[in-house]
Amino acid sequence: MQEQDVTRVLSDPLAQELMQSSIPARLAYVGPDGFPRAIPIGFHWNGAQFVLCTVPHAPKVPALQANPKVGLTVDTNTLPPHVLLVRGIAAIDIVDGVPPEYLAASRKAVGPDQWDAFEAQVRGMYKQMARIKITPLWAKLLDFETRFPTPIEKLIRQAS
Repeated sequence: MQEQDVTRVLSDPLAQELMQSSIPARLAYVGPDGFPRAIPIGFHWNGAQFVLCTVPHAPKVPALQANPKVGLTVDTNTLPPHVLLVRGIAAIDIVDGVPPEYLAASRKAVGPDQWDAFEAQVRGMYKQMARIKITPLWAKLLDFETRFPTPIEKLIRQAS
């Protein structure tokens, strides 16, 4: 997929709504045993990359260092479902303290009345964090009204 096509998908108002929502992403990657993993995780979209943060010794860190190809999904559980699908490459750096992207991701889920206590707890707990930056190489948006998975699009065309 061309970079401008990825940018077009990620700039769509529905994609922007999903990326700004409090819905966690589902990160898919290959574990060290060769089996796939899919985990819910908070994320921040910085305009060019999805940024996820975790403890440096989390199992996903060495797995992503060994195989940085990932899938990322942000979706709703309402009907019709709205789904943002992304494939990309992860890069990891270890940072001292709490990365601002972790706090930005957390603000989407933590209420303002709980924020100060949450931030103090996080800053006291994490001496370092692994910052995972995912550069999107492919993206697709589904709304199940006008945008469908490719096999369903083909079925609709055949029925017409």
